[in-house]
Amino acid sequence: MRLTDKELDAIRASAREAFGPDAVVRLFGSRVYDHLRGGDIDLHFEVEEGQQDVRHAADFRWRLYDRIEEQKVDLVFAVRGRAERAIDRVAREEGVVL
Repeated sequence: MRLTDKELDAIRASAREAFGPDAVVRLFGSRVYDHLRGGDIDLHFEVEEGQQDVRHAADFRWRLYDRIEEQKVDLVFAVRGRAERAIDRVAREEGVVL
């Protein structure tokens, strides 16, 4: 996994503060693989209804960038109780829970 301990801690803390302790956050995409280079940070969140909005996403980003250097971070939200999409399946199967 190509994230530093500081970045991992920042993601976990920011997710907990923005979405609550029950949110599940996964890293997926190229940053999961040590042999690849570059790439943005792709994060998949499992959240409750109403937490997938712009306000929560902005709160997460603000908290994250307060802890680490600003960089390209993509956020994908899966709402509990809704049908699973292809991107949710990929993130669940190939991603790493943080």
